[in-house]
Parts: sequence; structure tokens; C-alpha cells
Amino acid sequence: MRVMGVDPGLTRCGIALIQSGTGRSVTALDVDVIRTPPDMALENRLLAIHTAAEHWLDTHRPDVVAIERVFAQHQVSTAMGTAQAGGVIALAAAQRGVPVRFHTPSEVKAAVTGSGRADKAQVTAMVTRILGMQQAPRPADAADALALAICHCWRGPIQERMEQAQAVALAQQKAYRDRVALAKKAAGR
Repeated sequence: MRVMGVDPGLTRCGIALIQSGTGRSVTALDVDVIRTPPDMALENRLLAIHTAAEHWLDTHRPDVVAIERVFAQHQVSTAMGTAQAGGVIALAAAQRGVPVRFHTPSEVKAAVTGSGRADKAQVTAMVTRILGMQQAPRPADAADALALAICHCWRGPIQERMEQAQAVALAQQKAYRDRVALAKKAAGR
């Protein structure tokens, strides 16, 4: 499975591609940071991020895109920009029929370090170790994008099976309720 990991942001947007192997083996195929200047108009920053994402999607053809889920931060404007950057990348993926999955920061940290409260240095160190890299990816946005892709490689298939099982259970529950309602209706005649 080829996973494109995205650590969204307006000024720096980390983007990475990971190939999963057997078991927990993963290989980094590419990593970069999309940068836009803070003094650029918002619509042009989003266009630059969208264009770069389109290039990545067309070049690397990932099976899935894993994007960090944005939570309200201390700065509302920062959270808004981060969400907008993630949104244009999700849009580019959807336009190509590539599934998009969102992972929380604590979920990503727990997947790569074992602790949902790990700091950026711990995440970077573990990403470097997991991928067998000679040097730590810089800046932290690149390491975070790699961590997102690793997280999805390791947790995504399990989450997908759980979602499928839940959908089957809900369909069976609905079918049962429909049969009971039909039986009650038939008995009442």
C-alpha cells in the first residue's frame, strides 16, 4: 500500500509517501515540505498547496491519503489555515478518486512512539529509526508527514476492517428490525 501522509499547514505543509511491506515494514519513497509565504494572499497560498498536492498525487499515485485531523488550537486563525490546507489536499485526492483518511495527532504519536503525548523530537527520532534514515527529516513538518503515513500503514487496515464490520452489523440490525416490523404487521391483520 502506498500512503501519502500530509501534515497540513499554510506556511509549511509536510507531505510524504510511504510504501508498506509485510508486517510492519515501511519504506520512505519521498518527502517534502510545501512552503508559502505568510504575506501571500490566502487564495494563492491555498492554490499553491493544491497544485503541489495534485503534482504529488499524479506523480506518486498513492492508494490512500492520510491527513492530520485538525483540532482547535490556541490561535483560531492557525487552526483555520491548517484546516483549509488539509481541505484543499483532500479535495485534490477526491478529484482523483483517492480515499482520504484522517488521524488525530495523539493517534499518530501513539502509533510511532507508543505514547500519544510524545513531543516532536520523540516523533522525529522514531520516524528516523523506523525508516532507517541516516539523518532526521527536517523540518518537523516533514517528519510529521512521514509519521502520518506510517500511522496509516500500521493502523489504517485495522480501522477499515472495523468500519466494514460495523457497517455489516448495522445492515443486519436494520434487516432484523424490518423483519420484526413486518411480522408484527402481519400478525395484526
